[in-house]
Amino acid sequence: MKSVAFEGKVVIVTGGGRGVGRGIATRFLDAGAEVVICGRNAPERLPRGLAGENAKEARFFQADVREVEAIDKMLTFVRETFGRLDVLVNNAGGSPEAPAATASPRFSQSIINLNLMAPLHFSQRANTMMQLQADGGAIVNIASVSGTRPSPLTSAYGAAKAGLLNLTQTLAVEWAPRVRVNAIVAGMVRTEQAEKYYGDEAGIARVEATVPMQRLAMPADIAEACLWLASPLASYVTGAALAIHGGGEKPAFLGAREK
Repeated sequence: MKSVAFEGKVVIVTGGGRGVGRGIATRFLDAGAEVVICGRNAPERLPRGLAGENAKEARFFQADVREVEAIDKMLTFVRETFGRLDVLVNNAGGSPEAPAATASPRFSQSIINLNLMAPLHFSQRANTMMQLQADGGAIVNIASVSGTRPSPLTSAYGAAKAGLLNLTQTLAVEWAPRVRVNAIVAGMVRTEQAEKYYGDEAGIARVEATVPMQRLAMPADIAEACLWLASPLASYVTGAALAIHGGGEKPAFLGAREK
C-alpha cells in the first residue's frame, strides 16, 4: 500500500490559523509535511504537530488572499524557502449573515472575492509551480453544503461555493495529469465559533440532532479527507467533490410528519 506520509512535501493552508484550517494544518504537520499558513493576522499560537518535543510547527505568512499581490509574495516566499509546493488547500472563506434583499454590492463582492476568486487566483499561481515538478501537485478546495442547497442569509457565500465546485471540475480537466484538483463539500463543523452560529450547547445539540451521524463534524474529520485527497492513495482522483457532512440534513418533511 502506498504511504500517506508527507515528509519532504510542502503544503500551504490558507486561513490555517484557526478552525478547520488549523485542523488541516495540524494533520499535515503530523504527517511530516512542511506547512505554511496565511491570514490577515497571525494566530496567538501556530499550528503544531502532535508528535511531542520534535513536532513540526507551521510557518505563518501574513497575507489577505483577496489580494493577488499578497498571493504572489507568499508563493515567492515558499519557492525561495523550500523550492517547491506540493499541496495547496484553499480553506480561507466564510461569511457573516446578511439578507439577500438588503446586502450591499460591496459586501457581496467581498464575499465572492474571498470564497471564489481568491481560490482561483491562488490555484492559478500554485499550478504554475506544480506543473514544473516531476511529481506535480494537488489542490484541495474547501467548499460547503451551502453550495449544493439553498443558503438563506448567506446567498453570496452559497453562490460562491457553488462556483468553487464548478471551478474544481474545470481546473481538474485543464491541469491534468500533473496537477489534481478536488473539493471537499463540508457540512456543519464544530469549531471555536460554533456557539456564534448555533447558540449555546443546547442549541448545538438541537442542530446535531438534525444530522444522521448525530454530531457536527470536527476539524479533524475535514483534515483527514484533505490528507487522503492530497496523498498517493487518491492518485486517480481529480475533479471530485467529496461530501463530509455526516449524511447531510434530514428532509424537513420528516419532522413535520412526526408532529
